[in-house]
Amino acid sequence: MLILLDIDGVMVPSTPWKQPEILDDGFMQFSHKACIALNKIIEETNANILLTTSHKSSYSLTRWKEIFNERNITVQKIMKLNDNVNYLNRRDEITNWFQHLSKQMPFVIIDDDKSLNALPKNLKAKLIQTSSTIGLTQELAKEAIDNLHSQELIIA
Repeated sequence: MLILLDIDGVMVPSTPWKQPEILDDGFMQFSHKACIALNKIIEETNANILLTTSHKSSYSLTRWKEIFNERNITVQKIMKLNDNVNYLNRRDEITNWFQHLSKQMPFVIIDDDKSLNALPKNLKAKLIQTSSTIGLTQELAKEAIDNLHSQELIIA
């Protein structure tokens, strides 16, 4: 199982009146509630993370793992979409990734990007869309878990 994960508006709510706190590692503090929600998804599904965030190329995968660990998020494996050298929008990045997926696997897309509402129907069904000012919640975590488990039944 896989979580295609954005950071801004998911793990770090966007509040225009307040700058996000930067931790000693140089990256933004994740919302405590979002961390709890993400850990719940990971614990209940054993999902790995595929970073879709615009920050994905800012750090190596080893450093990303450290960033998540420092925020008390325990995930077995972190991957990232390829560098966006063609300046594609998020919808096209995800669509291209899916077209090159070699095997069927359960995944969800957790993102606040409204352009993802235009994803093809089969991908939009996997979208868990956050409110950018709130981020990932327990309710959305349950929706993601249910979505992943229902896909698992179809693939099995």
